[in-house]
Amino acid sequence: MQEQSSTLHQQFTPSPAKAIAQLELSPYADHMMRLAATVAAICGGLYGYDTGIIAGALILITKEFQLQGTMQEFVAAAILAGAVAGALATGTMSEAIGRRRSVMVITIVYIIGALACAAAPDVWSLIAARFFLGLAVGGSTQVVPMYISELAPAERRGKLVTLFNVAIGIGILLANIVGFTLHESWSWRAMVAVAAVPALIVFISMFFLPQSPRWAAENIGLHGALDALRQVRNCRHAIHNEVKQIQETAQKTRDEDRGWRGLGQSWVRPALVAALGVAFFTQCGGLEMMIYYAPTFLSQAGFGASSALLASLGVAIVYCLMTLIGCLNVDRIGRRRLMLIMCPGSVLSLIGLGTVFALNPQPGGLGSWLIVAFLLLFILFNAGGIQVVGWLLGAEMFPLSMRSQATSLHAATLWGSNLIVTGTALSLVHVLTLGGTMWFYAGVNIVSFLFVLYFVPETAGSSLEDIEAALKEKRFRPDRERIGILQNA
Repeated sequence: MQEQSSTLHQQFTPSPAKAIAQLELSPYADHMMRLAATVAAICGGLYGYDTGIIAGALILITKEFQLQGTMQEFVAAAILAGAVAGALATGTMSEAIGRRRSVMVITIVYIIGALACAAAPDVWSLIAARFFLGLAVGGSTQVVPMYISELAPAERRGKLVTLFNVAIGIGILLANIVGFTLHESWSWRAMVAVAAVPALIVFISMFFLPQSPRWAAENIGLHGALDALRQVRNCRHAIHNEVKQIQETAQKTRDEDRGWRGLGQSWVRPALVAALGVAFFTQCGGLEMMIYYAPTFLSQAGFGASSALLASLGVAIVYCLMTLIGCLNVDRIGRRRLMLIMCPGSVLSLIGLGTVFALNPQPGGLGSWLIVAFLLLFILFNAGGIQVVGWLLGAEMFPLSMRSQATSLHAATLWGSNLIVTGTALSLVHVLTLGGTMWFYAGVNIVSFLFVLYFVPETAGSSLEDIEAALKEKRFRPDRERIGILQNA
């Protein structure tokens, strides 16, 4: 690492300031950031659509292939198993060829996967194709938030990265609209194949975007970072401060702090615990179960097929609106505070939902309305809180020298937790009943609240380099004020 730091220093002889003064800033910097945000949104939308479309398509798939409960779980969970593998594999790829090129590779996999699912002749071919599609879904959740996080200015990072979450909600909403309105006129194959179109749009868009400045600094040199920053910043002073932080961080990084080996360092552990813990609770709090199986659960509670799909559409609408509201406020309110405010509402909603299910209400009566009300309230609190923050923390908490590997682990934790929930939901209902299952997830949300309270510090307003400095100086603790404020004090 000393050799690399020396190289970086030599590239700025006689001074970084002179190199920055000679930069030709792009007049399209704001447009570039908007394009980057749009790409993130489309990738998030693809994730939401490809995972959410199974709620409406599974009814048609079950009818065509005569599936029983276990095979339904296999079809639903195959994409999640692929996502775990894709998330782990993409970390190495994004470090080797860069974040930008990795996104391009992932979009190609998206296109092939969507078309392979649509052409599947039998259920096992469909499961294999959904696993392959999952490689792209998992890979995109590893590299896209990280790419946007490294490209965005600190004061806008939360909003831009969480656009990915908002787009997940939009994708799920579109999937439910398609499932509800077109389940009689569209085949499930058409529902799946249409996802290839936005993937192609992302592939083309990436030709116009720059490399991640942080990746460029590590792998090309600080002149590469300057070239990337000049395309997305319209102020030389901001570029100077950013490059100075990148350079100082690179000079302090040791060989043992790099890659997978770096994740074993004791000073990194607080970030791993916080980010991976929130990732686990993001998926295991019950929301993914509701998204995938809401029509199935409501049908078991006596709702007709159309009513169940309509309620599932309501779930998607609330999810979309709340992630948008959370996105707009996550930088102002803060990551930690937002989760602590919203989590108690998730607990109470699940307790209410479980109680109504346990009473076995008659279809069409007050109990049915209470089921829908508590279901939507749970989505409101969960989607507006931890769902907004879950992907964001993995993109901003980890040091640059091991960020690719750490974000792979973070995304794999998210998808692995999702896989556990999706693969066991129907079995859990069989063992605990619907009411008992909701109470079980209420308990998970209580543990989630305590975890955030004791292990997750506030990172809003802090640069990526501020957060890394707080880790090295052992200031990364939830009993402190915002990291950025401490750093600037």
